[in-house]
Amino acid sequence: MPSFRDIPETLRPAARPEKDEPPHADYLPAEQAVVDCGIYVNGERLPGTYTHADARAKVGELQLAGQEAFAWIGLHEPTEHQMQEVAGVFDLHPLAVEDAVQAHQRPKLDRYDETLFLVLKTVNYVPHDSMVLSREIVETGEIMIFVNGDFVVTVRHGEHGRLSDVRKRMDADPEHTRLGPFAVMHAIADNVVDHYLDVTNLMATDIDAIEEVAFAPGTRTDIEPIYQIKREVGHLRRSVNPLSVPFARLQTEHKDLISKEVRRYLRDVGDHHAHAADQIASYDENLSSLVQAALARVEMQQNTDMRKISAWAGLLAVPTMIAGIYGMNFEYMPILKWHWGYPTIMALMVIIWVLLYRNFRRRDWL
Repeated sequence: MPSFRDIPETLRPAARPEKDEPPHADYLPAEQAVVDCGIYVNGERLPGTYTHADARAKVGELQLAGQEAFAWIGLHEPTEHQMQEVAGVFDLHPLAVEDAVQAHQRPKLDRYDETLFLVLKTVNYVPHDSMVLSREIVETGEIMIFVNGDFVVTVRHGEHGRLSDVRKRMDADPEHTRLGPFAVMHAIADNVVDHYLDVTNLMATDIDAIEEVAFAPGTRTDIEPIYQIKREVGHLRRSVNPLSVPFARLQTEHKDLISKEVRRYLRDVGDHHAHAADQIASYDENLSSLVQAALARVEMQQNTDMRKISAWAGLLAVPTMIAGIYGMNFEYMPILKWHWGYPTIMALMVIIWVLLYRNFRRRDWL
C-alpha cells in the first residue's frame, strides 16, 4: 500500500487551516470597521455598547413600543465584506453599497425607496512652510450617509473629517437630536461645510502671500507656486461645487422624509455652502489674473534681459570691428605707418564706446 509521501502533491488533499489562524483582512467582521454605534430614544442616547445587528433589533423593539428611536452607526473604510454585512442588516441598496466601498465618488444625492444616500467630500488644509516645497495643500476624503427614519449609517474614507465631534454635539443637544436621523444628516453636512469655510479662509492667506511675493519690487517672478495653488483651488472647487445641487434638492424634495424644521436647518447649510463656493470661484479668478500678470512680468523681464544683452553686444561690436579691420595685415592701410595711428585708433574706440554706453543708459537698456 503506497504511503502518503508516494502520492503526488497535486493529488494530495489540501491542508486544513489552523483553528486559531486569523481571518484574512478582507473577511474581518463588520465590528472591526465600526467606530461607534449608538441608539437614540427621544433625542437621548441609550447607555451601553451595541453591535450593528443588536442596534437594528433594539430600535425595532422600541418603535413597536411606541417610542421614537433610531440607530447611528459609524464605519471607517469598511471592506466589501464588512459593508455587505451591514447592508444585509439595514437593507441598503447594492448600488449605494458599491459606491460606499469603492469611494472616489462625486458629491451626490440618491434615493432608494425610503432611504437617502448622500455623498460629501471632506477637505483638510495641510500646513506648510513653503509653497515650493509642499506637494499638497488640500487633501480630500469622503463621507457617505445612508439615512431613513430608522437609522443613520455613515461611511468615512480618509484620515480627516472625523465625526466624533459631531456625535458629541448631538449627544449634548437632545432637542436637536429629537428631530430624528435627518437631523444627524444635517449636523454632518453642517460640519463638512464649516470645514470648507475654514480651508478657504486659510488658502486666502496663501494667495495673499503669493501675490505679495509675485509683485515685490526687485524680485524675479516664480510662476510655479502660483500654478500649484491654482491647481489646489481647482481640486477644492471640484470637491465643493457639485454639492450645490444635492443641497437644493434636500431643501425642495423628499418632503415625505425630511421634516420642515430640518429643511430649515439644511437651508442654512446651503447658504454656507454657497458662500464657500463663491469664495473658491473668486480665488480661481484672482489666480487666473495673477498668472496672466506674472506671465506678463516674466516677459518684461526677458525683454529687459535681451535689451541688456543687445546693448553689451553693441558696445563690444565697435572695438571688435576696428580691431578686426586692422588685423587683416594689409600692407597699404590708412594711418598704418603713422606715428600717432595706434593712440588715435584706441581713442576713437573709447569715444565711440562711451557714446554708445551713454545712449544705452539714457534709454534704460543698461
